[in-house]
Amino acid sequence: MDVDFREMMAAFPTGVSVVTARHGTAPRGMTCSALCSLSVNPSTLLVCLRTGSPTLGAVLGSGGFAVNLLHGEAEWVAALFASGAPTRFERVPWRPTGHTGSPALFEASHAVADCTVERVHPSGDHAIVVGLVRAVDRFRAGSALLYGFRQYGQWSEAAPATTG
Repeated sequence: MDVDFREMMAAFPTGVSVVTARHGTAPRGMTCSALCSLSVNPSTLLVCLRTGSPTLGAVLGSGGFAVNLLHGEAEWVAALFASGAPTRFERVPWRPTGHTGSPALFEASHAVADCTVERVHPSGDHAIVVGLVRAVDRFRAGSALLYGFRQYGQWSEAAPATTG
């Protein structure tokens, strides 16, 4: 069942983000494709983070996090933050967000949501974190990074619309 489930979800293309938070003064972050909007009023979203990850610990400890939506040319940033490399924040320009101080990857993102933790729901080997969006910064337009079928791609504003 696990193999079938993994294959099914690998065939579901989704946007790619990096969720970041602060643990004291140290930045933490991980690539995340389990993200969705939850409500417009109030503006909330949810992210699913692996239980025991340093990023989840920083989110819970600080009470805040940022969702960095990666642009189409930021595949290397997604791979870097998925790798767990200890030097990842030294290799990517970032600055603290205005509300929570979470790292905003401004050169790799087309938009960043600065969020405070509203609630957390444990589920299996992950935690569902519901965040209240305090601010949104838009850094560039044009493309968004996608992941599906175990490969990266991008969605562009210039892509023609198709109908079925």
